[in-house]
Amino acid sequence: MLSLLAQRPAAFCTGSRSVLPVTARSRSNYTTDSSQQVSTFANQNKLPRLPIPTLKATATRYLKTLRPLLDNSEYARAERAVSSFISISGLGPVLQRRLQEVDRQAPASWLENIWVQKAYLEWREPNYINANWAALLADNPNFPAVGDAPPGQPTGPQLARAARLIVHLLEANDAINQGTLTADSQRGTPMCMNQFKWQFGTSRIARPGCDGLVNQYPSTATHILVMYRDQTIEVPVYNNAGQRASLVQITSQLLQATRRVDDLLARQAQPQPSVANLTAGNRDNWANARQILEKDTANVESLAKVDSALFGVCLDVNVNAKDIYDPERSVALFTHSNSGCNRWFDKAIQLIVLGNGRVGVNCEHTPADALTTGSLLMEAMEKETGIYKDTASCAELAEPMPIQWNVTPEVVKLIDNAQKEAGALAGNLRMLLGNMTQYGAQWIKTLGVSPDAYFQVALQAAYFRHHGKPAPTYETSSLRRFLHGRTETIRSCSEESLAFSKVFDDKDVSLKKKLQFFQQAIAAHLEYSKAASLGQGVDRHLLGLRAQIQSPEEAEKALLFQDPSYIQSMSFAMSTSNVTPGEKFRGAFAPVIPDGYGINYAMDKSDLKFSISEWLSSPVTDATAFRETIYKTLSDLYDAGEYAKRQ
Repeated sequence: MLSLLAQRPAAFCTGSRSVLPVTARSRSNYTTDSSQQVSTFANQNKLPRLPIPTLKATATRYLKTLRPLLDNSEYARAERAVSSFISISGLGPVLQRRLQEVDRQAPASWLENIWVQKAYLEWREPNYINANWAALLADNPNFPAVGDAPPGQPTGPQLARAARLIVHLLEANDAINQGTLTADSQRGTPMCMNQFKWQFGTSRIARPGCDGLVNQYPSTATHILVMYRDQTIEVPVYNNAGQRASLVQITSQLLQATRRVDDLLARQAQPQPSVANLTAGNRDNWANARQILEKDTANVESLAKVDSALFGVCLDVNVNAKDIYDPERSVALFTHSNSGCNRWFDKAIQLIVLGNGRVGVNCEHTPADALTTGSLLMEAMEKETGIYKDTASCAELAEPMPIQWNVTPEVVKLIDNAQKEAGALAGNLRMLLGNMTQYGAQWIKTLGVSPDAYFQVALQAAYFRHHGKPAPTYETSSLRRFLHGRTETIRSCSEESLAFSKVFDDKDVSLKKKLQFFQQAIAAHLEYSKAASLGQGVDRHLLGLRAQIQSPEEAEKALLFQDPSYIQSMSFAMSTSNVTPGEKFRGAFAPVIPDGYGINYAMDKSDLKFSISEWLSSPVTDATAFRETIYKTLSDLYDAGEYAKRQ
């Protein structure tokens, strides 16, 4: 889900507000029962600040991550570069002191602004596919994803399920605003909740060189953004007094919105090019187009309506039937929308609802991490399965209104370019789903090992089987135990995982010995995972140090970053993320390098689910074949585990 930060520009920019938080593994619950209210942000002043590791600690751990990737001469070169960097006369201590000063000046975290700017806002390639993440949400038995979904027009199940999920997301927004969303904790440790302030009413704003963010907390906008037939529609869901619309009213609002667009398009000889398509293109091109649009006061008002909307809802009607009914094709549609149509990719949350009632999401990654947003979505899905007691209708609810745009020929050309760019990206992405039904987390735990570590070691073995070499691997770790924490990288490729991968298929090595290698690989992964969660990983510290470089001359002296192994170790052939549980939420994202895979996985009690993506232009990857290798590796590990238990 991350691009190579090492290749991004070092300049800073100013967003609309300073930055955000991280991934949650437990669902957040919200309640309107005052007897159960717990202040959402009551634990914030109890949270520690993210520490800055020592140079020596980071250097030691960093070199250990290089060992499985480099030959002896390459490692010796890297070792010299690191030693020079952290020495008293090296640049490392200078950058460390600057970073410590950043920490002293930062209200909450030294990493906060650095991360958002370097990982996201400065990125100039499309965040469409490259940074946005998507998910396929579980079908609702009350709105079964079966039956006919006539193309070109909204359906009853589509509008009904959209309205129900809208209601529950609005309930979540109200709870966050009122501070009644239950504060998260993990094994008794409170988690930072600041990230939830950035879920609603948040948009990324395209600006030359570096984007910004707009956000309001409390999120008191009264409307959502609906996308239908590539048109933008302002749909009020609260009245001016702040009273929320009922389920019946929201359903009616959606129907009115679609009818108004249908009437509008029927009166046009040729549909106006969609401004929304610009959000799928290069960020500087979109920034250029936005500046042109902003010269018109009517467009300024239209952009404000989009940017301030609580979230987006995309009602897709012009969709291939196979994309509607095949889950694998559905998740691909939610990821790339067939060339970026009918989306505003800068919104923090977009619900996508198909004609048969199937739902997905596409979310802009800058303000929040997937598991934090996912917790709200999973809670909404839990609520939508029961009988809903509707609220009273609110008075004087404004009607939905299509958002109008005044588009110049220059903007039309930029829209066309964005569509072509999005089409090329979408056409180059393959997205597959994997389902291992032989066993799940329950069986893995009978081996006495962590399910996450098990799956990561299995991926290492599968990659080595398939490609014959180790894979630099990114796994997301949460830093939400710290104030305004986001994520750290778990570098899953270790000396121990490589040693296990090498012996796994060696017929001359006994099963007992193989299992010893396996346990050592598990232990190494757990050690790194724990260190990362405690703020002692290497990637965020190195990023923070690199961000302190002030001139090209200093960059030349920063030998650690000049050494080829720095980029090599960050060229993640597998970018992975654990989104357990997976019954209701199948995440997906693109690879972060041209010859890599994007792997999202969830380990439920009785099965293992994953998605795997690749760029079709790669001469190296083959997601279809690699999926089979993952299946075989997981099956072989099961056989080995069962054999060991019988001994």
